[in-house]
Amino acid sequence: MSYSVSKSVINALIGILVGDGKLNLYAPSPVAAWSSPADPRHAITLDELLRMTSGLNLEESGSGFDPVSRMLFLERDMAGFAARANLKAKPGETWEYTSGNTLIASAILRDAVGGHAEDVWQFAARRLVNRLGMRNFLMEFDDAETPIGSTRIYASARDWARFGNLHLNDGVVNGKRILPKGWVTYSTQQTLDSPYGAGFWVKTAIPADAYFASGNFGQRIVIIPSEQLVIVRFGITVDPPDFDMKGLLRLVKDVIAAR
Repeated sequence: MSYSVSKSVINALIGILVGDGKLNLYAPSPVAAWSSPADPRHAITLDELLRMTSGLNLEESGSGFDPVSRMLFLERDMAGFAARANLKAKPGETWEYTSGNTLIASAILRDAVGGHAEDVWQFAARRLVNRLGMRNFLMEFDDAETPIGSTRIYASARDWARFGNLHLNDGVVNGKRILPKGWVTYSTQQTLDSPYGAGFWVKTAIPADAYFASGNFGQRIVIIPSEQLVIVRFGITVDPPDFDMKGLLRLVKDVIAAR
């Protein structure tokens, strides 16, 4: 189980659709609840959802009583619930990490490929999973047939290494481009003054060019272009608030030293 490493997969699938010309990062998001130009949420872009700058009031504290906890454990239509949230900040001006943004983006992905869970699965398999040789990959869906792209994508550690290698090689595998040119650069550009890009964490204490996907209990895919290295760590660490970042830094240092 990957928890929020899942967000990096949704980011990649959306990147493929952007490359196909089926989605626009900077146009108002195709969300029915925001379709009226008079709605203050109408201007929220897909870029702002991926970068966690939508301004939506979707606190994710993990308390069990916050909006994201309700979304993930009580709502049958998770993206529909998230899309009903009001704004608490102007889109694009503040950064706040929340799985609600990713669920809305996941519903946009679903609709762009046909509107049903099977459509999403076939698209993911055809355009990403099979092309990477990922053999143990699973996505969960809610009752609205939206992939639970914030937290419920599963794969083996070796499969996650294949996913990391895709990004290490700028979206190319075996000489074939899977992610559109420039998508990895887009995904790893820092958002405002946060430690986040789009689907990946950036600007950390590991090598300056490194970035990583991160899950709730310390699951991580670390990509270090300067070292031509991908490190996958999928053990469980219960050590809030950063789930043993010191241990991760030590792991990266030791692996580089041992090469």
